[in-house]
Amino acid sequence: MSLMEKFQANSYLFGGNAPYVEELYESYLDNPASVPDNWRQYFDALQSIPAVDGSNANDVAHAPIVQSFAQRAKANAFLPRTGASEMVVARKQVHVQSLVAAYRFLGARWANLDPLKRQERAAIPELEPAFYDFTEADMDSTYSAENTYFGFDQASLRDIFKALRDTYCGSIGAEYMYISDPEQKRWWQEKLERTRATPTFSPEKKKHILERLTAAEGLERYLHTKFVGQKRFSLEGSESFIVAMDELVHHAGSKGVQEIVIGMAHRGRLNVLVNTLGKMPADLFAEFENKHVDDLPAGDVKYHKGFSSDVSTRGGPVHLSLAFNPSHLEIVNPVVEGSAKARMDRCGELDAPQVLPVQIHGDAAFAGQGVVMETLNLAQTRGYGTHGTVHIVINNQIGFTTSDPRDSRSTIYCSDVVKMIEAPVLHVNGDDPEAVVLAMQLALDFRQEFKKDAVVDIVCFRKLGHNEQDTPAVTQPLMYKKIAQHPGTRALYAEKLVTQGVITAEEGDGFVKAYRKAMDEGHHTTDPVLSNYKSKYAVDWVPFLNRKWTDHADTAIPLAELKRLAECITTIPENFKVHSLVEKVLNDRRNMGRGDQPLDWGMGEHLAYASLVSSGYAVRLTGQDSGRGTFTHRHAVLHDQNRERWNDGTYVPLQNIAEGQAKFTVIDSVLSEEAVLGFEYGYSTAEPNTMVLWEGQFGDFSNGAQVVIDQFISSGEVKWGRVSGLTMLLPHGYEGQGPEHSSARIERYLQLCADTNMQVTQPTTPAQIFHLLRRQMIRQLRKPLIVFTPKSLLRHKEAVSDLSELANGNFLTLIGEVDDTIESKKIKRVIVCSGRLYYDLIAHRREINSNDVAVIRVEQLYPFPHKAFENELKKYENLTEVVWVQDEPKNQGPWFYIEHHLTDGMNVGQKLVYAGRPASASPAVGYYAKHYEQLKQLLETAFGRLRGAAVVK
Repeated sequence: MSLMEKFQANSYLFGGNAPYVEELYESYLDNPASVPDNWRQYFDALQSIPAVDGSNANDVAHAPIVQSFAQRAKANAFLPRTGASEMVVARKQVHVQSLVAAYRFLGARWANLDPLKRQERAAIPELEPAFYDFTEADMDSTYSAENTYFGFDQASLRDIFKALRDTYCGSIGAEYMYISDPEQKRWWQEKLERTRATPTFSPEKKKHILERLTAAEGLERYLHTKFVGQKRFSLEGSESFIVAMDELVHHAGSKGVQEIVIGMAHRGRLNVLVNTLGKMPADLFAEFENKHVDDLPAGDVKYHKGFSSDVSTRGGPVHLSLAFNPSHLEIVNPVVEGSAKARMDRCGELDAPQVLPVQIHGDAAFAGQGVVMETLNLAQTRGYGTHGTVHIVINNQIGFTTSDPRDSRSTIYCSDVVKMIEAPVLHVNGDDPEAVVLAMQLALDFRQEFKKDAVVDIVCFRKLGHNEQDTPAVTQPLMYKKIAQHPGTRALYAEKLVTQGVITAEEGDGFVKAYRKAMDEGHHTTDPVLSNYKSKYAVDWVPFLNRKWTDHADTAIPLAELKRLAECITTIPENFKVHSLVEKVLNDRRNMGRGDQPLDWGMGEHLAYASLVSSGYAVRLTGQDSGRGTFTHRHAVLHDQNRERWNDGTYVPLQNIAEGQAKFTVIDSVLSEEAVLGFEYGYSTAEPNTMVLWEGQFGDFSNGAQVVIDQFISSGEVKWGRVSGLTMLLPHGYEGQGPEHSSARIERYLQLCADTNMQVTQPTTPAQIFHLLRRQMIRQLRKPLIVFTPKSLLRHKEAVSDLSELANGNFLTLIGEVDDTIESKKIKRVIVCSGRLYYDLIAHRREINSNDVAVIRVEQLYPFPHKAFENELKKYENLTEVVWVQDEPKNQGPWFYIEHHLTDGMNVGQKLVYAGRPASASPAVGYYAKHYEQLKQLLETAFGRLRGAAVVK
């Protein structure tokens, strides 16, 4: 089979594009004007051509259309068989179109991308004219290029071929043909092909590019000589990245962007801080010299730190925020998106495009870490979309330490994961800084035009190792021989400008000397940093900073206001039909609001949200099935049972509380924990006046987001001074439902507690959740709040509250004995517990008619309520035994954390005993009968004879 025959059997008209061709043809049959001109001309010609089987194409049913195209290709029947010469010319015209399509699809594979010139060019016959039976004799023949390639009406095959090579195989390799939107594809074709993807910059612009390259290289060399051997994750070999950042900031400013939120890992971070955000070099040097060790309780290494500044651009001031990032690399992605979303919400929908999220990736991490895919999946969703993100890949071709690309991914490019959201990718040679600038302009323009993500993959290298103490030549000798011979991007570009007559050699050396002088004097090395500028959308964090811990907050609401709020959240529009089960919930809530029946958990929670939005605090609640509630207790979103379309017919009562109320948002999230929780954390760090809640469908779902919990939520304030009021709702409770969905792993959160870094609570009544949620916002204190919420207690007949409890009091960190029939003088044993087990304990006490045992509930596990606990024990003058009882196995739950807190509040001679399930490798048993037997045994132990008591001395 000849090359042409192979092509005809696998033409772009069918194969992987068969559905696209079929869809086009169907559209053409309905309305010929609905398809592009070149396809309409093709289909017009097709109508008059007899098929191979003698039928007419217009009569072909939809299913066999593509098969018909394939038969025509194999039979050379694309165009009418008129004269032999006309047929040949017409066929070659079609082949020209196929050649153009091939370069649009595959040209990036032949682009000149590698500064080290190590990669062999892949064999791609479709990119050669010979593949289409073109010979040298055809090269000067003229063909129509109208509607085929932008920039030509008609041209010789030689000129068309050269234009294709210049456009798609130069320093920029563009990938965009997988985008399904024809308008977006056409945008890329026009932008690339009219300029042949070749920049044309003024001499002043070129000098500025050289100055930025000099800054990037100059900082690294200065640090390398001044702080020898200290870890800094050098940018050497990737200096064009700083040029990219500079262009991004300035071009964004000219496009109306006023805020840029940046996320990146380690490599090049110090360079970005100094040369993009304008951090004073002297401040960076002080960190190398360990002069700021007392600034924060824990602090962090310098290449994890964030920074913010306001810089002057040609389009006006732009606020830059570099997010703090731990060593988990890409975990900062959702945090940045959440922070950007909060800023967009503050701006309002019309001004939202003024905020730009920027993600900077390493090649291996971008391809290898799952949170990248999870975050990308948020891009076009309603609750998490940020109008598109600009991604920059610092692609040093070696990954994180000494890996080979063959071992770091299964795809051709490290950026292939973005094809899942049809984001275009521009691969660009880092040794061509002008191409890098053009790529950044195009990526940002696309984002601004279509509100979608775009990627710039800067192919470069890493002169030094993963860190400055690493020797990658040990495992990559060939690569590092090439690197040793490379003069550096700045030197190459300076030489190019000298050759072009843009600068003299002396001027090039002057850039180096000027930067070195700025370093020595500690001056700014970027565009003017504005010291007194404040955006109209900036938020004032001062009231929330350096606050001392307090449990107190005035969270009570007047009874009349509670009744008004209850009326609002139970009123639905006329002719709006809810499901019969929901109708019962609403009727019950109406009775609760009138005081005719006690409040359940869902009502207590709803009244908390209603009171907050009515008082000016926005509420954002997200999670899997948060609108309805996993256990159908919430029903924050009501669905009209008469609706006919999936996206119509919903009503959210909490959005209709009062005129001018704050925003209430509830989102059923994508099936992600890590990215969504990271997003909400990021949102909370940018917006202190919004109550941000993430709800696990079950408490153990948070396991999938442990990195966010460990490296941001629990430690962000002591490491970075980053304040967050994020609230996590984690359903928890042992009800015989198996090992996974019983436990939210209370022990993990308690192990992370120190320095009053967060709050860990387990409320047991509707009044408690009401006051707890309100306390979280009303106090001018922003600390993460972990709430272990119930499952069975959502409808437990005793887990209820009176409306008056919301109108009075506040959140109780500890609830003492509430049975008035218990006489304190008779009490010899106090049982201490938390959570739903309390209701089992009091039920068992009634069953055995015990009147010498009191039961105390710890509602706030951290910070532990020492004073309240001591005062409660003082009520029992004859107390001899304190028993801690928990649902969880002994090696889990609060026991190991709470043991010393209990003994601290006990008197000398009193005994402390554990009563509960034995230690277990699993969070809970999977057999209900065994679960019930364990529960029965622990209840009997709690009230019976105690063993293994520890006496307080």
